[in-house]
Amino acid sequence: MRLGLIARTASDLESLQSELKAQFGSDIYIAAADVAIQVEITAAVAQLVQQLGTVDILINNAGTGTFANLMDMDPEVWHRIIQVNLMGTYYTTRAVLPTMLDRKQGDIINVASTAGERGFATGSAYCASKFAVMGLTEALFHEVRKSNIRVTALTPSTVNTELAAKAGLPIGPEEQMMQPEDVAQLMLAALALPARVVLKTAGILTANPK
Repeated sequence: MRLGLIARTASDLESLQSELKAQFGSDIYIAAADVAIQVEITAAVAQLVQQLGTVDILINNAGTGTFANLMDMDPEVWHRIIQVNLMGTYYTTRAVLPTMLDRKQGDIINVASTAGERGFATGSAYCASKFAVMGLTEALFHEVRKSNIRVTALTPSTVNTELAAKAGLPIGPEEQMMQPEDVAQLMLAALALPARVVLKTAGILTANPK
């Protein structure tokens, strides 16, 4: 695979690019952008397409979370969560989808959450954003399945990441928690599914073409 990576912090991207190049080779490209800002994400996708060519697989994994009772959370924080988790998924998909439709080929994976299936106290913004990502995913796969494009939502629980730690989510023993590598394996499993499948189990919601 040739990788195109987008994140908000350029220095983090550069470090990851160096790490991946050392491990896998030179076909790793980066573009800094805030997924919540449409003009930035559109420019970043265009930059990567120039370097990579067409996009075969899009993974919408950017996310943020802050947790507090609805009345205790600043409306700007609530809005930011929706902008990153939902609108970021929408903006990035909208930037990539036209070429997939033209070629009648592609995979889109949206990283949702168990929070997109059931709500919990202090999670009004996060849950609302992930429920919306689930609805976006289901609606989109009905729109594009006849164009041979597969759309998948992954619904992991808490993953042992820096984001989870900063958000104050419970971090248990490593052997008892889902790790980022586990989610990556789940993505690969979803991409390897046969052509005709509708599945909602084990953290995967997917519909395939035809």
